[in-house]
Amino acid sequence: MKILKIENEQGYFVTTNDGGWQSIDKIDKNGLLVLLDLFLADEVEIDSPDDHTISNQAHQIIYRGIFEKLSQLSSEKSRFKDESERLYLEEMKRYSPQ
Repeated sequence: MKILKIENEQGYFVTTNDGGWQSIDKIDKNGLLVLLDLFLADEVEIDSPDDHTISNQAHQIIYRGIFEKLSQLSSEKSRFKDESERLYLEEMKRYSPQ
């Protein structure tokens, strides 16, 4: 599933699992959380800003920032998941159905 794309020299991010797209300059906290959830849950595709031209400078800055953070997280994905699961292990045991 593609979560970040560059089209017509503008950046876009996916807003939901059903594939809705929004301009990257409209991203907010909820949009970032959706991207992070999708990124951690599945194998995703992201257009590289080095391979495409983004003419709008605001789009370019925001897109490149998100791209770089997700790229960093990609190399640490399994460690991040393991730490998260360990951190909440007791709560998950306590509240899971027996």
